[in-house]
Amino acid sequence: DIYYWECKGYTPLFPRILGHEASGIVESVGEGVNDLKPGDHVLPIFTGECKGCRHCLSEESNNMCELLRTNCDRGVMLADGKTRFSINGKPIYHFVGTSTFSQYTVVHVGQVAKISPTAPLDKVCPISCGICTGFGATVNVAKPKKGQTVAVFGLGAVGLAAAEGARVCGASRIIAVDVNPRRFEEAKRFGITEFVNPKDYDKPVQEVIVEMTGGGVDRS
Repeated sequence: DIYYWECKGYTPLFPRILGHEASGIVESVGEGVNDLKPGDHVLPIFTGECKGCRHCLSEESNNMCELLRTNCDRGVMLADGKTRFSINGKPIYHFVGTSTFSQYTVVHVGQVAKISPTAPLDKVCPISCGICTGFGATVNVAKPKKGQTVAVFGLGAVGLAAAEGARVCGASRIIAVDVNPRRFEEAKRFGITEFVNPKDYDKPVQEVIVEMTGGGVDRS
């Protein structure tokens, strides 16, 4: 969010409410919304799904919805091209369809996912971004087969989730690449079996991995 606040790589649009991760409770629903009701617990999702376009119906590209794919330049609702936020009669713009840095937000129905009401809202909010990104990329796109080897670059939230996805798929070796060795022990809980710090070598890290695996990993 700081990246977009600093206007790097996109068209500046202010004032707007940033924020792309959250958990919440549905306060009300608009006309035509039938699969959610007030009181439902949900996660806002900035990579939405209309559930009807060719990408949403695809197993391989369902994160590229033709209607609701991530758009950092759009600051309005799709239905009427207007904002749902304002102050003193002047518009405040949306951000990636979520605008979660607020106590209340308004989103397209395709940009929320219903979750169990027993899930603790203060703990599940990262699932709306980093965890599903890494886990989904591994399980739905990379699809490592049982016994294969996988390399994960970076052990942040996305990387750890990718490692967990590889573990669930049955990968035999999951090699982590990160410049912070303090992350290795924690990463073992997510399936990481080996750790490579590029700073420990005087050759490109991909060459190190090729040597470790006798030719390279099956997925990275």
